[in-house]
Amino acid sequence: MKYDFDEQISRRGSDSYKWDSAGNENVLPMWVADMDFRTAPAIVDALRQRVEHGIFGYTRVPDSYYESVIGWFARRHGWTIDREWMIYTSGVVPAISAVIKALTVPGDKVLVQTPVYNCFFSSIRNNGCEMLSSPLVFSGNTFTVDYEDLECKAADPKVKLMLLCNPHNPAGRVWKREELVRIGEICIRHNILVVSDEIHCELVFPEHRYTPFASISEDFLRHSVTCISPSKAFNIAGLQIANIVCADADRRVKIDRAINDNEVCDVNPFGVIATRAAYNEGEEWLNQLIEYLHANYIYMREFCREHLPEFPVTVLEGTYLVWMDCRKLGISSEELERRLIIEAGLWLNAGTMYGAEGEGFMRWNIACPRNTLIEGLECFASFVKALY
Repeated sequence: MKYDFDEQISRRGSDSYKWDSAGNENVLPMWVADMDFRTAPAIVDALRQRVEHGIFGYTRVPDSYYESVIGWFARRHGWTIDREWMIYTSGVVPAISAVIKALTVPGDKVLVQTPVYNCFFSSIRNNGCEMLSSPLVFSGNTFTVDYEDLECKAADPKVKLMLLCNPHNPAGRVWKREELVRIGEICIRHNILVVSDEIHCELVFPEHRYTPFASISEDFLRHSVTCISPSKAFNIAGLQIANIVCADADRRVKIDRAINDNEVCDVNPFGVIATRAAYNEGEEWLNQLIEYLHANYIYMREFCREHLPEFPVTVLEGTYLVWMDCRKLGISSEELERRLIIEAGLWLNAGTMYGAEGEGFMRWNIACPRNTLIEGLECFASFVKALY
């Protein structure tokens, strides 16, 4: 490999939310969804040049920014985005919150597929809406859509939006085109707008393919809003940059108003520069990252088969977030998270963070050097052995 993803880079003492929150240097954090790899050299170089300028005032988003985003999605994903459809903002979560604010009124319902990214819940709640869940079906260490339940929930006239996670966090699914078609047809039939969080869209493993929801048809494009960002794929979440893609002009005006009302209409120069460098020069690095992450997943899967056969992990099609079935322990997810930190020095996410359906499960972040992953797995195995 041209890039060294095995390099151990200390993040302690850097005010890392992931590494410095435990207050104990003996705790290994494998929870928060950011990576322990240095980002693509092209991004680091572009940022270094900007820092050397030495002045960091308000930034104007240039034409080249839009061109880089549009060019990337056309090249890599076959989706042609019109510049007029794009609204930049400081992150995908602020984007989702602004879309909900713009396109609902308090008391409306928003449909989600649990277990799902926990910030969906707060974005819905903070805008005075009610969450309605259509739980995914867990079987054979993977998740599928319960279309009958989804149709039933979508028939509720109070449901105005559906938040789609594509690819799905924490299920690890990269939805097939035919699955997205069935979801979209249900939503269109019931006049529900699909708001698709596609932040993990670049992190897709071999034999799987990401399909932008809005790219499926003109009808899907007009009945959806898409939220995208380079932050997960290129490990630049702290630079706070994202884009909302909305083809419907009337909705776009409302969303732009909400972005301004929520005061997330300004971005910083580093986010703009990093996005441009990522999409223009980062593809080779990304391809090698995906290869490494996939190898990490294979290692974890085989480790669990050999040493932790009663703790199977999901079939991971994309993202770097692995869902582990820990129901054998008979310990609640929140209690297991607490005990792992104290007794094993390992910090994982409790499955219930992502909805009630996550009870008994834990989420692992495997975006780390292989030796770190091995350390985490051995910590978990030792904890289990001590229990038995």
